[in-house]
Amino acid sequence: MGRSDKKRIVLKVGSNVLTKGTDHISRGKIEDIGSQIVALQDDYEFVIVSSGAIAVAKQFVNLESNGIPINVKQALAAIGQPHLMRIFQESYRDLGLLTSQCLLSYSDFEREQSKKNIVNTINVLIANNYIPIINENDTVATDEIQFGDNDKLAALTASLLKADILVIATNTNGICTKESVENKTYQTITEVADINSLEKEIVAEISTHGTGGMKSKVQAAKIAQDSGIKTWIVNGLGDNFIINAMHKKVPFTSVKPESEKEKI
Repeated sequence: MGRSDKKRIVLKVGSNVLTKGTDHISRGKIEDIGSQIVALQDDYEFVIVSSGAIAVAKQFVNLESNGIPINVKQALAAIGQPHLMRIFQESYRDLGLLTSQCLLSYSDFEREQSKKNIVNTINVLIANNYIPIINENDTVATDEIQFGDNDKLAALTASLLKADILVIATNTNGICTKESVENKTYQTITEVADINSLEKEIVAEISTHGTGGMKSKVQAAKIAQDSGIKTWIVNGLGDNFIINAMHKKVPFTSVKPESEKEKI
C-alpha cells in the first residue's frame, strides 16, 4: 500500500512527559497529543512511540522499579502495557481517533522479513486511519537489548518508515549548552548538524521515570540523521508542544539531516 502525500511524523513520548513529572500517567497529556494530531491530520500522519508501561504499573503494584532485576521490570511492563493502551484508546476515541498497538523488539530491526512486515503493517494501519502506538516488547527484551527509554526504538522506527520528522518529546527545552546548564541560564541549542559537537554539550543526567537522558536522544538523532530525517527534541510538558514547535513559538533543538548538513 502506497504512502499518502502527508508528511510523516514519528513522535516519541517519554515517561516523564506522559506522567508530567508525577507518579501517574496524565490523561490530560495524552489528550493534548491527540488534540494536536486532530489539528494537524490534514497535512501530517503520526506514529507514536510511547514509553510509560512501567510507570502505569506502579499505579497498581506497590513495587519500586529502580535497582530491581530486569525480569521484575518486564513483569511491571506486562501489567502496565494494557492499561496504557486503554488510556490511549479511551482518550482518542473521544477525539474521533483510532488506535492500534505494535510491540517491537531490537531483533525485529535486524531481520529483513521482520522489517518488511513492520513497514507493511504500519502503512496499512495509517492508510485506514489507525494511529500505530509502538512500544518496546519489554517482556522479551533483556538487559543488553533495551532501547534506552525508547529513544533508539523511535529512531529505528522513523528510519524504517521513512519519516519526515522524528519528534522526541522530553522534559526540557531541547538540549541546552553545557555552559548555560552549569550557570543555570539554560540556553537551548536551536539548530545543529554536527552530532559530535552536540554530544560535547551534554551534561550527565538521568530522567526520573525514564531510562534515557539526553545522551540516548542524541544517539537517536544520529540514527535519524544518517537516514536523512530531521529530529526535533522538544519540551513535551507544555500544551500544544508540536504545533508550537512548528511555529517556532517555543525553544527546541532541531538536528538537521545529512542532506542539509552542507547547507549550513
